[in-house]
Amino acid sequence: MTSIIDSIITTAVYLVASFILFLVGKFVYQLFHPKVKVNHELVENDNFAFAIAYVGYFIGLLLAIGSAVMGESNGIWLDLTDIGIYGALVILLLNFSIIITDKLILNRFSVKKEILEQRNIGTGVVEAAIGVATGLIVLGAIHGEGHGDGGPIVTGILYWLLGMALMYVTSLVYNLITPYDVHEHIEKGNIAVGIGFAGALIAIANLIRFALMHDFESWIITLEDVGIDVGIGLILLPLVRFVADKVLLPGQNLTDEIVNQEHPNCGAALVEAFAYIGGSVLITWAL
Repeated sequence: MTSIIDSIITTAVYLVASFILFLVGKFVYQLFHPKVKVNHELVENDNFAFAIAYVGYFIGLLLAIGSAVMGESNGIWLDLTDIGIYGALVILLLNFSIIITDKLILNRFSVKKEILEQRNIGTGVVEAAIGVATGLIVLGAIHGEGHGDGGPIVTGILYWLLGMALMYVTSLVYNLITPYDVHEHIEKGNIAVGIGFAGALIAIANLIRFALMHDFESWIITLEDVGIDVGIGLILLPLVRFVADKVLLPGQNLTDEIVNQEHPNCGAALVEAFAYIGGSVLITWAL
């Protein structure tokens, strides 16, 4: 009976610590975006594009916090210390990630302007996907940081930088395999293009997470694992798009549905996004 009570108390303490980190993450988001009036956009403006992007950030935050909470227990006080240290780190990494990827992945227009002024839902979807994807990468980076050169925190940060670089590579590859300019259509407000692109980003981020979650042994082994997993994902992107086109949407042309119609087919784009994410999950199960 005593052990059950102790377990309940310990779980409650961890939940409270996680909730506090969540509140800190909300506060830090506002610090990184001082000109964004969150309540105004959500309640008064009814800005759905911003709501999507904002929720994506919180999903990413939840995943990132998970990296600080998960793992073997070393005693409640030591665990709380680790949660505080790593929690602060993952919150900072997540917010820096979103700024960096905005400048690299959606670099042909102002993300802030598109979401806040134009209420561009396609941009909001991609911004949300960036939040989720970076949350996955931070989860893998911190949970699998091990004890490389410079200590676990340095190793985790280097893992994170590696993940960010691969996210950028993914955006370039995706633009190459699509017969249309992704940036151009997202800027025009094409939600379907944003959904398909979002699926590709989350899918690759899931593979990066999987590769990084292994305990650190050496940089050669880490780079081999990441290279194999992400390489498979990038090679399969065009194949998965073909499968979505020919198998999941038989008799229809995916590109026509997404960009060559007066009203882009968001349902078809959702199928494409599912194919990417589902493929990445299957790869992690098979490896």
